Amino acid sequence: MSDLIVRAAGDADAAAWDAFVEATPEATFFHRYAWRTINARVFGHTPHYLLAERAGRIEGVLPLVEVKSRLFGHALISTPFCVYGGIAAVSEAARAALDARAQELAQSLGVGHLEYRDRDRPAHADWPGTDLYVTFRKPIEPEVEKNMLAIPRKQRAMVRKGIKHELVAELEPGVDGFFRVYADNVRRHGTPALPKRYFTALRETFGRDCEVLLVRTKAGRVVSGVLSFRFRDEILPYYAGDTVEARALAANDFKYWEVMRRACEQGVRIFDYGRSKVGTGPYDFKRNWGFEPQPLNYRYKLVRAQRLPENNPNNPKYRLFIRAWQRLPLPVANFLGPHIVRNLG
Repeated sequence: MSDLIVRAAGDADAAAWDAFVEATPEATFFHRYAWRTINARVFGHTPHYLLAERAGRIEGVLPLVEVKSRLFGHALISTPFCVYGGIAAVSEAARAALDARAQELAQSLGVGHLEYRDRDRPAHADWPGTDLYVTFRKPIEPEVEKNMLAIPRKQRAMVRKGIKHELVAELEPGVDGFFRVYADNVRRHGTPALPKRYFTALRETFGRDCEVLLVRTKAGRVVSGVLSFRFRDEILPYYAGDTVEARALAANDFKYWEVMRRACEQGVRIFDYGRSKVGTGPYDFKRNWGFEPQPLNYRYKLVRAQRLPENNPNNPKYRLFIRAWQRLPLPVANFLGPHIVRNLG
């Protein structure tokens, strides 16, 4: 390891960083360098992006972001607002060196914990983890009709119900229509909304790799929407929202079918339904589509903290907050939400 160097990455490294991420199988969309800028510019968090290189060639990357909040604590996370993260490396030497530097950084910053959000293998099986989250990934069949037939019968009937209602799917050039249904949806569930500027930044930053699909009724009303990411041969429907009217129209079923159908026609091979909490409605919804849950290997190095973080709606201490938030007028919730959710990551 004598000629292996670990150092902080800067904007001059962005192109080489992304080329490495694109070529490294264990890297994900959320390892892309632009998340560094988004976390800093939109949320004001401090990025600590590390790379390991030998003779000028990158052998590993580790995106880390420092999140500091009086309410939710102080953490070093790979990576907030992303379901996957952790070390992506092509050598065990680079992996070990990045991990060692991250632990040193966590100690020097005095964080409560260091968090790796590994999708596949845990960086430290001996660190405490959580079984709260799973992900859902499945190959897309090369023919549209085969994908329809692969959906279990009851769920397939819901997709056809949406089609019979003559719903229309269209791509939105901006985020206005999407944000309206997203903000309304999360408020109904008692969760603060991410700021509209965040979604605008995603569209501007990732360009063609970030698209918004809206579902309209025959009369033209937007009743559902989803923001998806594209990475290599994968489609990742990531943020979604709907109106109260959507359920009766099977608009959400139709929405995800349209994402899958369009991806199939474009030659995409993997449908990544994303993270869900075990035992929740979204978890059941995705299983009903024939997707099997895959454990996520989130691991935590407790530095100053005495226990694992529980900054999620399942925590009983947030129940009163959730009920109160559901009763807020939407403009008030949209104003207050970004000040809270920026620290939840």
